[in-house]
Amino acid sequence: MSSTQDVPVTTRTETRRASGSPAVMLAMATIGFAVNFWAWALISPLGPLFLKNGHLGDLSQGKVALMVALPVLVGSLGRIPVGALTDRYGGRVMFPLVSAVTIVPILFLGFVAIDSYALILVGGLFLGIGGTAFAVGVPFVNAWFPPERRGLAVGVFGAGMGGTVISALTTVKLFGHGQRLPFVITAVVLAVYAVVSRLVLRDAPDRTVPTTPLLERMKATARLPVTWQACLLYAVAFGGYVAFSVFLPTYLKTAYELSPADASNRMAGFVVVAVLLRPLGGWLSDRLGPIRVLAVAYAVVVAGSALAANHPPVNTLGAVAFLSMAAALGAGSGATFALVAQVTEPSQVGGVTGLVGAAGGLGGFVPPLLMGYVYGQTDSYAIGLWALAVTAALMLVLTLTIVSRTAEAGEGTTV
Repeated sequence: MSSTQDVPVTTRTETRRASGSPAVMLAMATIGFAVNFWAWALISPLGPLFLKNGHLGDLSQGKVALMVALPVLVGSLGRIPVGALTDRYGGRVMFPLVSAVTIVPILFLGFVAIDSYALILVGGLFLGIGGTAFAVGVPFVNAWFPPERRGLAVGVFGAGMGGTVISALTTVKLFGHGQRLPFVITAVVLAVYAVVSRLVLRDAPDRTVPTTPLLERMKATARLPVTWQACLLYAVAFGGYVAFSVFLPTYLKTAYELSPADASNRMAGFVVVAVLLRPLGGWLSDRLGPIRVLAVAYAVVVAGSALAANHPPVNTLGAVAFLSMAAALGAGSGATFALVAQVTEPSQVGGVTGLVGAAGGLGGFVPPLLMGYVYGQTDSYAIGLWALAVTAALMLVLTLTIVSRTAEAGEGTTV
């Protein structure tokens, strides 16, 4: 929707408040994304540990898959209103708010729910709030940078998804020293960030504040061609990353009989590669165009998932398959939002980001449940991996046809 009713914020007071540099704002936003994602991923590394030691009783693969996927569900759906609210109130308000609210379910999990599967599910639902930080950061960062640098800037911000690495490397170890320890430490870090971000963050001086009602803006955003196209692309790119980051420890323990610690460390390696490639995907999109980057990324996912479906040795071809997919999913995630920045009006970026981010999170919610169910029925993960290969192939075709035309037209109008 055209922003004829939107007004730019250009008062002297706001200009003074926005005196911080874009680099500082990008760094603070990236840190905020990382610490919130660290919190968002707290349950995932504990899944294989609970399977092994019976801490919560006799859990099935399906129950563990549901436990680690619930935060993804709420973190995904919550991005829709949070993205729209960020368009209205700005990252200076929303980053501290999301960080502070996420502390509540973390402390609930650590002090109330840790010995009860049912209560962990409840806590996991609200833990998903941390995942909505993504929908705050993209419009916030986007407003600070000119169009020709937004792909790289949003890609750098997206590297904050590496907060899941911190969770993978520390949660199991800290849990071994005290069940509450990983939750207490994460809550403290979030509290510190909430305070510091409130003092340091400034919204861009020329940020456009929409004045139309929230539901009206969300409807207009949903009608943008780029919205549904980017939703599909991101559901596979970022959704694939999320799915592997939450389910890979369980998969490696079951399929390759690795220890929980070894499985978590390998998952951390997967995440590191994806994180490093996300800003590179944005940078390449600024120079080569997002369509080329997306096409290569999905082609690599097709090949990698087909290879992994044949259960190759974990230390050789298996490592190649998963690490190549990590690189492709990271680059594809960065390229998707380079595309959004390229064809979307600045005042609508938050709304588009909310919907696209929700699709990405939902794309990560379904596969762990599917993989757990399929394994329970067949004692094999091959069907799930072949499904990923087929889905990535469909996204490759979509990229080279419909999405390519959208990028060439530079669409930012409703249909």
